[in-house]
Amino acid sequence: MSSGEIRPGEGETTGRGRDDRGRLAEARPGEGGRVRRALRVAARLAGFDLRRYLVGALLWMPAGVIPIGGGLLLQRLFDQIGGYRAADLEQSLWLCAAFVGVEAVRGLTIVVAWSYGDYWWNAAATVLRANVLRSLLTARGPAAARLPHSSGESLSRFRDDVGDLVDFTDESVSLAGATLFGVAALAIMGSIDPVITVALVVPMIAVGLVSRLANEAVRRLHLRARTLGAAVTASIGEIFGGILAIKTAGAEEAVLERLREHNRRRRTAAVKDRLATGLMETTTGATVEIGIGLILLLAAPAMRRGDFTVGDLALFTAYVSWLTALPRTVGAVLHRLPRAVVATGRLSRLMAPHEDSRDLTRDTAVWFRGGSPPAVPPPPEHDDPLDAVEGRGLTVRFGGSGRGLHGAGLRITRGSFTVVTGAVGSGKTTLVRALLGLVPLDSGTITWNGRRVDDPGTFLVPGRAAYAGQVPRLLSASLRENLLLGRSEEHLDTALRLAVLDGDLAEMAQGLDTVVGPRGVRLSGGQIQRATAARALARAPDLLVVDDLSSALDAGTERLLWERIAGAARDGSGPGTLLVVSHRRAALERADQIIVLDRGRVVGRGRLGELLRDCPEMRRLWGEELVLEAGEQQDD
Repeated sequence: MSSGEIRPGEGETTGRGRDDRGRLAEARPGEGGRVRRALRVAARLAGFDLRRYLVGALLWMPAGVIPIGGGLLLQRLFDQIGGYRAADLEQSLWLCAAFVGVEAVRGLTIVVAWSYGDYWWNAAATVLRANVLRSLLTARGPAAARLPHSSGESLSRFRDDVGDLVDFTDESVSLAGATLFGVAALAIMGSIDPVITVALVVPMIAVGLVSRLANEAVRRLHLRARTLGAAVTASIGEIFGGILAIKTAGAEEAVLERLREHNRRRRTAAVKDRLATGLMETTTGATVEIGIGLILLLAAPAMRRGDFTVGDLALFTAYVSWLTALPRTVGAVLHRLPRAVVATGRLSRLMAPHEDSRDLTRDTAVWFRGGSPPAVPPPPEHDDPLDAVEGRGLTVRFGGSGRGLHGAGLRITRGSFTVVTGAVGSGKTTLVRALLGLVPLDSGTITWNGRRVDDPGTFLVPGRAAYAGQVPRLLSASLRENLLLGRSEEHLDTALRLAVLDGDLAEMAQGLDTVVGPRGVRLSGGQIQRATAARALARAPDLLVVDDLSSALDAGTERLLWERIAGAARDGSGPGTLLVVSHRRAALERADQIIVLDRGRVVGRGRLGELLRDCPEMRRLWGEELVLEAGEQQDD
């Protein structure tokens, strides 16, 4: 995100937002709808591994209930010491030992419960993250329309929002134990002195009401803090990603000042958020002091009358500190609820439009147990090899600028070499991405072998199609991992040869195990582009889509690349059908079909000779390419 303001889709939504089931709607759900959605997600999150959740809850409950026994032991001990019971040193010592034993058992129970519950917490967080990733990678519809403005913003949602949602669900475990203790303690205290007991309960009820009224304000403050915190994360990611551009432009101070401004806004919002949460926690904690004061104030006359013993005072004093666990836990639930509401909304906006909040917590089949996980099944083989893929009336609009794609069409038959060309900004990349379902279509149809494809993003995938994008993306891992990305090495050698990467590989000391560095910084621009092509070729697709691959290649390397791919198509060892975005002579002269775009519209279609005769735009582009090629030859 490039600024600190809250933008539609990042925090508060304006106009179009997601409704109570996570779908797109014209109006935002009201406060009640958001709360109900968060509560449903929390309930399903607790139930994804219900056995472990319930066992964890049963382990925590004794930790909350054991102080009941401790208070009764203190009452008996102090009554005995104060002369209300027959003095017996041995019995007093046994009572002291019993009290210590009760507290030791409680401490041990907490350690066991914490160890057990920590596993559930991490598993629940993994379920949320896995489902969001699953939706982004495999759900119908283009993921680009759902992603935030930067990877840093996405990471903040995976880290902070997931944590907020799991913490809220986990708080219900503490609430159960605190409720059991509160009911039992109030019953015991009420049997001793109902007036003092009621006086203790009233402040707690008041704190609960105040917390409930402050919920919406806390939610808004937390939403802004999360959004501006994500802006800082995004800005740091952008700085690291563009550090060379920043240094060469001498923009270090300007970039740092921009980061400082983001951080100032984040700090102000975070202070307000923490202040609001702290006030709620402090108000809840103040009930301890208020309770003790009320006990002392009301117990004094009763003790003078003999209706209230020293043991009763010890019991009330011991219980009042534990009783505050109930309003404190209720307060924690109430101030975590707005955070859970924010988290549910932000995570749901990463999900596909047809999915709802239930898909956040569905079974992910993630392996949580010890030992080796089950083997990942290979991708299913498709039984409909390409004869022809066709796009008709493809229209993609970008806002109100008029830019995009307007009624474009193309037909690609098996074994053909199709080139899409045009000036910068003419819509070439948009056309191939629309065909592959990587950007949402406003209108148009796509067919595969005459059968309509409703969701090309999940249909035109390896091995039907593979895509080498205009901007190469490599991970900071070995070259082998970058090329395979989990696939088998069956077609790797062929892919390296066809991408003209085999010669470069022979000069690398570690070969395929060479670590390429962040974004492939240890490779040249041409090597990065050919590695991207090799990754697509390793999928053995029916249709290979290449977007301006040759921009960093010299003419000789580019010519050799197309010769090898064309030769592999003839002998059946490589992809037989190509769709290429290019303005380079080597691709245009080899093409069976050239599609010429101008301002998002198809203005020419045919072989190179036909277009040079009949299409003015093609003649202009061809003239520019010859001039550029002549300049490159002079530079060489």
